[in-house]
Amino acid sequence: MGEIFAGRYELIDPIGRGGVGAVWRAWDARRRRYVAAKVLQQSDAHTLLRFVREQALRIDHPHVLAPASWAADDDKVLFTMDLVNGGSLAHLIGDYGPLPPRFVCLLLDQLLAGLTAVHAEGVVHRDIKPANILLEATGTGRPHLRLSDFGIAMRKGEPRLTETNLVVGTPGYFAPEQLLGAEPDFPADLFAVGLVALYLITGTKPDADGLIQHFSRHGIPNAPEGVPEPLWQVLASLVHPDPEARFRTATGARKAVIATVELLPDATIEEEIVEVFDHIGPLPAGFGPDGPLRTKDADGPATAGATAGTAATGHLSMSDTGSFQLAPPEPSIASGPGTPSGPGTSSTPPPMPVPDGSAAGQGGSLTGHGDTPTGHGDGPTGYGGTPTGHGGSPTGHGGSPTGHGSSPTGHGTPGGPDTASGRRPMPPPPPAPSYEPTAAVHPESATRPYTAGPLPVPGPALGGTPAVAQAAARPVPYRKPGPPAKVAIPVLIVALLCIAVGVWALVAA
Repeated sequence: MGEIFAGRYELIDPIGRGGVGAVWRAWDARRRRYVAAKVLQQSDAHTLLRFVREQALRIDHPHVLAPASWAADDDKVLFTMDLVNGGSLAHLIGDYGPLPPRFVCLLLDQLLAGLTAVHAEGVVHRDIKPANILLEATGTGRPHLRLSDFGIAMRKGEPRLTETNLVVGTPGYFAPEQLLGAEPDFPADLFAVGLVALYLITGTKPDADGLIQHFSRHGIPNAPEGVPEPLWQVLASLVHPDPEARFRTATGARKAVIATVELLPDATIEEEIVEVFDHIGPLPAGFGPDGPLRTKDADGPATAGATAGTAATGHLSMSDTGSFQLAPPEPSIASGPGTPSGPGTSSTPPPMPVPDGSAAGQGGSLTGHGDTPTGHGDGPTGYGGTPTGHGGSPTGHGGSPTGHGSSPTGHGTPGGPDTASGRRPMPPPPPAPSYEPTAAVHPESATRPYTAGPLPVPGPALGGTPAVAQAAARPVPYRKPGPPAKVAIPVLIVALLCIAVGVWALVAA
């Protein structure tokens, strides 16, 4: 980021340099837009006085680029103006050379329109030249010209800041009367406008001294090569050495230019199309069309912690919208070939081992009687040679679903002792919560760290009863804050009596 000036302007990059300061592209934090900031490099009294004069100039015209605001910071001062990025007329001549006559008349009309507004404020510019006439980057469209740099401009009648025998301005664009020490006046600006127009149409800087000498010895010279005669008559009146023979006002010169356009030949297809492109260049890194690019803060602690937990456990993930969603349950360890599986089934955790090593039956099997994982015999899941059982049952030996006897998971009966060993089977574990493939979280889920309400109560210990588990999981009733009813009601009655007495007293009075 650039230097912050006076807490408002952020200097980005230099785009030009003048006689008393450098011009920067800057960001105006108050107006939220890019501006051109002219930073004063010298701090002597003479330069400061010129700076005060320039920044005090306020001319609102589409073809005038005047200061808009100013600021001071320690020993530095600056003023700002609109950012014009199409370069100057000097850049345009350097890119294309001589310009078409009709294009020159269009630029000359806009320049005289802006100069009319300047002269209407009683201000003499005194430094009109191609480098001080800027262009908007309009591409191949209609050009838009703006007169800038009022560093040595002054109002008529104001005291001069230079000695009488000194001339302020750019050599080559002085009017003859300025060299003789005359007071600045509007015709001097019109003389410089005529020289700028000659520069545009010929592509070379005119010889002001040679023109003055030719006028003095031979009168009005012939039109230079490439300059149409009607246009030359107007330009010759602008660059006449005698100020009395020139146009007296910019408005009169502008009317003559508009009338000349009607006499010029039509544009031909051979004429080169003039394009005014961007001369400043793109914004540096860290800046966008809407201002400085502020880096967004990283994820907060909550988000970062949730992301870390997801990577570690695999049970919690973040959706594209930022909500939490649960991963599908992992398949059961004890599922065999005959155990169904799929997204719609719930996996039951394996039962805890008992001291003798059997899970729910007599032998060393997990859920049956024999040595096989789920049955009695040597078959995959049953006793006999059938795929799933011994006697035609789905998954067991007799008529039970998964075992040898009549119990659901073992050899004995559910209510009595096992038929072979007399041991009591373990109660079935509580069903696991079913998960949906969405972001919804069930109230009974164990992973709900951001759900309001009472904390979840762990399930009953192994061997407990369902009644105890339900009693332990019952939430504590919520009690609203405030005094009990036996206190609140008498206080309310006393308050109503006080209000009634007050109303009665007001009515009685």
